[in-house]
Formats: sequence, C-alpha cells, structure tokens
Amino acid sequence: MFVKILKKAIAIPLAFMLGLGTIASHAEDVAPLDPPQTVKFAYVPIMKFASAYVADARGLFTKYGLNVEFERVKSGTEAIAFLDQGTVDVGGIAIVASLWSAWSRGLNMPIIAPGALDPLKDGPTVLLVRKDLKESGAITSVSDLKGKRVASAGGPGSGGEYQISKALESAGLTIRDVEMINVGNADMPAALDAKSVDAAMTGSPFSDQAIKAGTADVLAKDMTPGLMTVAFVASGKFISERPEAAKRFVLALAEATQMMQGEDYLSPENVAGYLKHTATTEEALKKGIPVVYDPAFKIPVAGLADIERVHRENGRTEYEDPIDITKVVNETFTNEAAMALGLAR
Repeated sequence: MFVKILKKAIAIPLAFMLGLGTIASHAEDVAPLDPPQTVKFAYVPIMKFASAYVADARGLFTKYGLNVEFERVKSGTEAIAFLDQGTVDVGGIAIVASLWSAWSRGLNMPIIAPGALDPLKDGPTVLLVRKDLKESGAITSVSDLKGKRVASAGGPGSGGEYQISKALESAGLTIRDVEMINVGNADMPAALDAKSVDAAMTGSPFSDQAIKAGTADVLAKDMTPGLMTVAFVASGKFISERPEAAKRFVLALAEATQMMQGEDYLSPENVAGYLKHTATTEEALKKGIPVVYDPAFKIPVAGLADIERVHRENGRTEYEDPIDITKVVNETFTNEAAMALGLAR
C-alpha cells in the first residue's frame, strides 16, 4: 500500500517539476504577517524534519512573516510535554504508541504537516542477524526468529518495535513470538558481538559497524517503504488562537519541500540548513540515501492507520478499538498550502 501511495505521489508531471516560478507566483498571494509572529518549534534533530531546516535556510519563514525559534529536544516525548504545556507551538516528533493513547484520551495536538517518508528502496533501517547464526543455518529468514532474542531501540511501543513488527508480520509472526530486548542504537554492535541478542533492528552508522566487524548480516530491509513514521504536530492552542501563523508555517514547509526534489536535495543552500539543525556532516549527506519528501505534500493517512493498528494489536495502546484517524490529523493547512502553491495532487 505504501509503495503505491508514494509512487502516485512522485509521479509529478514534467510541467510541475519545471514550474517553480509558477509556485512562487502563487505563493506571493499569501501576504507575510505584519508584524511578524514568533513560532516556537521543538524538534528531534534528524533529517526527517529537513523541510523545516530548508525553510529556515532559504528564508521562507521570514518571507511569510514568521520568526521561528528552533529548540532541539532529545525525544518526541519531551516535545509533546512542551506542546501540552503550551511552551512551544509546533513539534517534530516520531509517531509512537504513547501518542496514540494520548490522542485517544482527547489530546489536542493534531498532525498538521508530513515529515519525510522512508525510502522505497535501500532504506537506512535494517534487521540484522548474528553472522554465526546465519552461517550455521539457525537463522536464514525472518520466520526463523521465532523464540529468538530480537533487539530494538526505544522499548515497547517505539518506532523500532513497529519496524520489527512489520518484518515479523511478513513471516506470519508477531512480537509475541520473539523475546523483545531494549537496546540503544549505539549499543547494537556490541550486543551482537557479545551474542546477547540474536537479531537487531537498527540503522546507519550502527548497522554498518556491525556488518564491517563481521558480527552481523542483513536479514531483512525495507520493512516500511514510503511510510511516514514522523510528523509535524501543533498544539491546539496555537491552531485555534493563531491560525494564520499555523497556515504560513505549513506553507513554508510545503514550499521548502519543492526545493528538495532530485538533485536539489543537496543544493548548497539546503545543505547549509541540514548542517545547522542536525549533527550530520556534509560527507554523510552525500554518501547516505536521502529520505523522501513527497512533493504533493500530503499527510499519508493510510500509513498512519497501519502504525496505529500495529501498536494496538501489539497491546501497546490504552484502548482496544481502532481510533478515528481523522481526529488526529488536521489537513486544513496542507490543503491550503497545496492550493496556494498549485501542487499536483
């Protein structure tokens, strides 16, 4: 499903791909706020929120009369707390099980814009298996993980657990069929080397380290091609009290997304934004596989529903019946941005 959605999204007519001038002219219809307004943005400093970094580096927030204050946080949980307290307006966070439970309790913090999507092929997150187990024939496929120790970062209800769940699902298994072990990403190579786990879900550079050391091989990859596991969320207070600021924040993200397609992804202006707001390096950016920024700027509701389903079926939510996705997604601003920019959808 995710692949079909993403392929449809990136099948943009040539006229659109060449139409940045048209985009700019449409955007000029949205006047900057006068006086400018401050928007506080709390984010986990990863590349999946890079549309905000580009909007900052290219002056798009300023263009629409916004003074965006970037505040790095260690986790999405920290950002959610700030949003709930009203000390920040927008957050860049991962969509974890605890967030679904909070939404079910009536948390007024909807998704207002998409983060990056996982690559369709050769994504950075892989399921590793100990090389000795693979060579002995003990584990040669995902189905062989039944009863084995599988590591993920973040613990119950985390993004890592979701990725493992999707890999297991492909073999007719669930997390109840394996022994889940919480291991930090940086500790994954050591855990595999010490044989304290049999398999591990992790990403670059930690997966590369384990493979290079000769202690692990890739068992599965591309578990969730085209899936959005992170998003921009906003406090209900910000949306209700300053809708014009919210509108322009999302519009700037949408315009930035158009500047990140193809070879433009690594343009000097964009790279400057990436380096400013994350701990990555220019070398890592050039060697790494870029995440995908949907030029149609749609919030992938179907993918969100799958994330919710898996966490719920894993018993990680406080409720048992499916949640109404429309209650946690506000597409008003992405739709307005698409109209203002003339995006093909």
